[in-house]
Amino acid sequence: MSSLATQDLIIDVPGRPGGTALNLTVEPGQSWGVLGPNGAGKTTLLHTLAGLKPPRSGHVKLADKPLALLRRRQVARELGLVFQDRQDGFPATVLETTLIGRHPYLSPWQMEGADDYARAEWALERLDVAHLRDRLVNTLSGGERQRVAIATVLTQSPSIWLADEPTNHLDLHHQSAVMALMAEQAREGQAVMMCLHDLNLAARWCDHILLLYPDGNACWGPKDRMLVPSALERLYRQRLAVVEVDGAPVFVPLQS
Repeated sequence: MSSLATQDLIIDVPGRPGGTALNLTVEPGQSWGVLGPNGAGKTTLLHTLAGLKPPRSGHVKLADKPLALLRRRQVARELGLVFQDRQDGFPATVLETTLIGRHPYLSPWQMEGADDYARAEWALERLDVAHLRDRLVNTLSGGERQRVAIATVLTQSPSIWLADEPTNHLDLHHQSAVMALMAEQAREGQAVMMCLHDLNLAARWCDHILLLYPDGNACWGPKDRMLVPSALERLYRQRLAVVEVDGAPVFVPLQS
């Protein structure tokens, strides 16, 4: 399994002059939650880590190799990205869309084989959308499309997951199922990094936390060190109370 590391990385957020240089490594088996208010740069960070957006300075390394020097097909075999929002470029069924996850493993003009179809069908079952396999993606609800997007990355079988709001549009049952899937990926040796708005999902499912502040400052480490009221209240500019439920902290906003 591969690791993803940053070396003196500063992401390029328009209108923000600088920030904390990120020197962190997302190791196999770890589940990272990226927390911060709107505009802090969470999506920009994930796109930079995926090689879709150049950093202002610094470097990203995939398996100890500079990401910028790797071929995109090689990157796609190692790294999967779940976008927060997506545009459907052309009409395609749910199954056809999910099979896109196998494209990094196919040569030009090669058709998907039985193993590729089996992997896609399995992923659709895992995300509870197998019954939608023949529907056009653009006819689905937001939550259904989100689960298809996650199924596509599961079909891809990357060593590293970068998920931008993976519970976006999902009801409570499917939020829990998706977070359990992310945790399962980490237990199986994949590295997982997720941008999350729900502080309590991060507290429940992540073992490492990266806090991104709107001014560009950042801090990171094991969740027990990061998820403390003093840091989180400054992050969100919101008073919080903390209770424990089922062995995990639950943060409740208080009236100012």
